[in-house]
Amino acid sequence: MVSKHEEMQRVTRSKEAARVSYNRLSKWYDFIAGTSEWKFVKIGLDLFQAAPGEKILEVGFGTGRGVKTMAQAVGAAGKVYGIDLSPGMYQVAQDRIDRSGLDTRVELHCGDAVQLPYADNFFDGVFSSFTLDLFDTPEIPMVLNECHRVLKPGQRLVVVSLVRKPTSFAVRLYEWAHDKFPNYVDCRPIYLSSALQAANFHLVETKTLQMWGLPVAAALAQKN
Repeated sequence: MVSKHEEMQRVTRSKEAARVSYNRLSKWYDFIAGTSEWKFVKIGLDLFQAAPGEKILEVGFGTGRGVKTMAQAVGAAGKVYGIDLSPGMYQVAQDRIDRSGLDTRVELHCGDAVQLPYADNFFDGVFSSFTLDLFDTPEIPMVLNECHRVLKPGQRLVVVSLVRKPTSFAVRLYEWAHDKFPNYVDCRPIYLSSALQAANFHLVETKTLQMWGLPVAAALAQKN
């Protein structure tokens, strides 16, 4: 029997090609995709509920809008860390944080989330939006296992992602485009709930949404 994850499309674009693409898009990303994505990111942030004094990690911080929002929420006693593959996105995000006067509350890192450069049980929360669905299928459990490792026991992870519903015409059309134009239609729908559960997270709440007819989920999970 073919498993759900074997049914998912693979990501064929290399990490270096992805890095180059996002470097090129970084200065324009908020105009190209940020407007459509941001309302879903905000729903995820509302579900996450960053609190004063917390240490938080964002995986795939992009242009830094989420980092800025969480840095404001954690206050002077808290800190927001971030990791992103793209040096271009890093620079845009760092510039945003510097302009906001929040640099003492934020520490950004350029790197790959399959191997997080943080200690075990370090964070009070991990947040990620429209990033997990960019990883190739074998890497999704690696990223989630790393998120599990760096979270304190009983603490939370929120993931916002495209999710796969094979009966959806919009999903089938999108997957066709991803197959034909992987450098432009780079993320693809994934089985988020089962991936979280397989990584030993307890699903607490899932909000199901739609973006251009595509199913999007904002999932709140707790480290078991």
